Amino acid sequence: MSGLSSERERLEEWLQRGYHGEMSWMARDPEQRTDPHRIFPAARSVVVVALNYYTPHQHAVSTAYLSARTVTEPRAVATGPLAAADLLGKGPVATARGSVTGKVSRYAWGDDYHEVVGDKLRELLSWIKEQWPEADGKVCVDIQATMDKAWAVRAGLGWIGKHTNLITQEYGSWVFIGELLLNLELEYDDAEIADQCGRCTLCIDACPTGALVEPYVIDSNLCISHATIESRAPEMREDLAAHLEGWLYGCDICQDVCPWNQATPSTDEPRFEPREGNVNASLPEILELTPETYAARFRHSAMKRAKLSGLQRNARTLQNREQ
Repeated sequence: MSGLSSERERLEEWLQRGYHGEMSWMARDPEQRTDPHRIFPAARSVVVVALNYYTPHQHAVSTAYLSARTVTEPRAVATGPLAAADLLGKGPVATARGSVTGKVSRYAWGDDYHEVVGDKLRELLSWIKEQWPEADGKVCVDIQATMDKAWAVRAGLGWIGKHTNLITQEYGSWVFIGELLLNLELEYDDAEIADQCGRCTLCIDACPTGALVEPYVIDSNLCISHATIESRAPEMREDLAAHLEGWLYGCDICQDVCPWNQATPSTDEPRFEPREGNVNASLPEILELTPETYAARFRHSAMKRAKLSGLQRNARTLQNREQ
């Protein structure tokens, strides 16, 4: 089992350009990210899985750009930019009850994917141990220092899109990735799927902050997801606050416009069904949270990644833009 030497070079160049923003942990020991033996010394195989998390629920306005431009053949290569007015559901949303809400990224609607995917991989490891008692392994789900997308490409699950997410032929980019490092040498898959983005630049054209600085390269310093989830700044930068487009937690614009995401089947994993208030989150409710109510509401939710201070900063920013 070889490592990811070429991917390491690209990672180091990306880090040198400072594109990791406030995610300083990404710069720690790049070699560990590309060599699974640093995480699990006995590793001889990497089993990579991709789990569909798409549900058909929608934000109040965030998909207006999809109805404005019908993709008749979802898997066809799209060309040309969309008009900005067609692309973006602008600003916080006033619901029928009058409560102003902010949009939440689709991946965080249901239960925490670290737990869901991790549970499934642990079940798989238990089954493998029943078949081969000498087997041992390490479960990795976006917490351990592994390059999930690179391993998924190596395993033939898909390719990296120009929005920097893994795209699968079956589920588009609406997938979570996990790995199981095994001490067993398995028959390796070597049939990587070719890049099928073609001339399409919809994701690049749609990004309201210009975070996709070139195809396949994202500057996290300009990314709404980074600003609303990873940033620990007490106040939102003005150049980002002016272009949040109603996003409270994360951002799905580059994925929403991707032609490969227009016909994704719904997941059959019930734990990915949206929790109450996790599609369009009430800004007043977020601002009223205490440490205790925050912990209770976001237990087993990926939204706890932003911390209470981050969520309330985001809600305050959205509310202030409307005043």
